[in-house]
Amino acid sequence: MERQPKQTLKGPSQIVSDWASDLSAFKVVWGKAMMWIFLLSDTFIFGSFIASYASARLAASATNTWPDPAKVFALEIGGQEVPLLLIAIMTVVLISSSGTMAIGVYHAYGRNKRMTALFLVITALLGLTFVSMQAFEWTHLIRDLGFRPWTNPMGAPQFGSSFFMLTGFHGMHVTIGVIYLTAVAVRVLKGAYDRGSYVGVEICGLYWHFVDLVWVFIFAFFYLF
Repeated sequence: MERQPKQTLKGPSQIVSDWASDLSAFKVVWGKAMMWIFLLSDTFIFGSFIASYASARLAASATNTWPDPAKVFALEIGGQEVPLLLIAIMTVVLISSSGTMAIGVYHAYGRNKRMTALFLVITALLGLTFVSMQAFEWTHLIRDLGFRPWTNPMGAPQFGSSFFMLTGFHGMHVTIGVIYLTAVAVRVLKGAYDRGSYVGVEICGLYWHFVDLVWVFIFAFFYLF
């Protein structure tokens, strides 16, 4: 009769070592898998916000009190109001940052540290530009037009709450992304990825592309319709 090998209890250090040795799941590194899970959960949050906005707008449409975004977000240039000018510029800036992010990831896998860090910084600066323009937009609406989250002088009060909720939550994501990009750029220059993979840059890119994609939906549903 064969004797079974004696089972020994694993200590905390051995358990941690066993878990750490599993670096991927379904041929995807854990960092990328966790980012996808986070983005999926964030999609549900943004989806809930957009659904709430749609519900509020449908309720206000019965009384026809929903403000016209083209008038609310118009800028006066040369004595004439240009509808959605600032929003269009903001959109171009943020979409352009997806291009610079993609170039940064390309150079990362080519192990070109200087170019990778350069395009990460350019992407962060574009994101900072977007947030700055959004701050200007908020200041104009609050100070000059009298908008508040609970009311506004141009129609349904739900307009203000929907606007500040959607753009504020997205602006927070962009701000976090700027910090994230800056931190990754510093790590690239310090050679933190030289001995391993540059997948950390790609993971940062996933987050940034998600932020850009969400803005496309906000721009389409809130500003254009």
